[in-house]
Amino acid sequence: MTELGRRDFFKQLSVIGGGGLLLSSLPWLEGFATDKQKELKGERAKIAIIGTGSRGLYHINNLLAMPNADIVALCDIYPPHLEEAGVLCPKAKKYTDYHEVLASPDIEGVLIACPLHEHAPITIAALNAGKHVFCEKSMARTLEQCKAMYDTYKSTGKVLYIGQQRLFDAKYIKALEKVHQGGIGEVVGIRNFWFRNNDWRRPVPEPALERQINWRLYKEYSGGLMTELATHQLQIGSWALKSIPDYVMGSGDLAFWKDGRDVYDNVNVIYHYESGVKMTFESIISNKRYGMDEQILGHTGTLELAQGKYYPEEPKPAPGIQQLINQIEHKAFDNISIAGPSWVPETAADVQGEYIVKNVKTHDGSNTTGAVGDGSVELVSSFCDSVITGKPIPVLVEEAYYSSVLALLGLQAMEEHRIIEFPEEYKIPYLNHA
Repeated sequence: MTELGRRDFFKQLSVIGGGGLLLSSLPWLEGFATDKQKELKGERAKIAIIGTGSRGLYHINNLLAMPNADIVALCDIYPPHLEEAGVLCPKAKKYTDYHEVLASPDIEGVLIACPLHEHAPITIAALNAGKHVFCEKSMARTLEQCKAMYDTYKSTGKVLYIGQQRLFDAKYIKALEKVHQGGIGEVVGIRNFWFRNNDWRRPVPEPALERQINWRLYKEYSGGLMTELATHQLQIGSWALKSIPDYVMGSGDLAFWKDGRDVYDNVNVIYHYESGVKMTFESIISNKRYGMDEQILGHTGTLELAQGKYYPEEPKPAPGIQQLINQIEHKAFDNISIAGPSWVPETAADVQGEYIVKNVKTHDGSNTTGAVGDGSVELVSSFCDSVITGKPIPVLVEEAYYSSVLALLGLQAMEEHRIIEFPEEYKIPYLNHA
């Protein structure tokens, strides 16, 4: 990000310069604040990209515009991807073995955008090699790998970021601030859904490359909808409630795309919290009507996070003219007063909501690479800052860890057709923030 972009980001949060109460409750943003930039002294983080497919290229294009980043190396086992990235970064060294990347003293940080099953081995090796790491979400393919990544991060003291960009999305930050300040009353439910209508399949130049290119469709490499989509949304639960569920239940099926894949294309999961609050996740990729959103339901209001909107539970009465129109339409002259509060139920469904931040950027979740204004740019820019300072970011890893673990527990509940209690061995210290 440019300095102007940084200022605009904090202006959205009404904490220009990084001061204010909000930042004290979001420790992962403290090092990103504009008044902290003097510590960087104009330095540039020397970054290697491991995995130069569609998401890797998305990050490369963003990094090339950042004054705090210098892409010095590219690594991929698939030649066409490596060549495409090389056109964008002609000065960067090219590798096909990530071990050689990690052995280079010229590289300070690595950005990992590989298939999920490779996240843990590459991240752990990179941290142990003394590199700072940005790893795309989900954290890892298995619960054991997630815990191993977290433990390695803690033992090495190196920086670790996981690609949970909502933590750097202004509309999400302001929405969760509203939750923590009691702006929607007591949270009584959280609903997450992500609907698409496509086969999630990519062209394969030859059959031998099917699993390498379409890795998201096979259990060996991916958890399907749970690890590729749900992790973004399940993180809202711990962020909003500052706690983790006590048990999980769910159902998953391969209901429509019966084309050789073995991951579910239709899932429903319920996460139960000790308070009685339930968080749901639902995803279908054969119908896109409702798109994507996360909804936090409070007893005095509702937040639609992806849309950046707030809806009060008791909306203000409609203007007199609207009430009169409704009166005529419903032919209720004799039963309902013209300007009384009894009009609220008639108009509540038509309330358009209030935007949480100005100039809100939204998307429907159909893009499989990245969307403008979703927090990805800010997240990666913050990582580059952390590479330069060498300072780990509190809470960020814990948030990402729990979102990944919840996704995997939901998948386990579906596969085993049973209720899964949260395993004690996968609980980690969690820093409350509000």
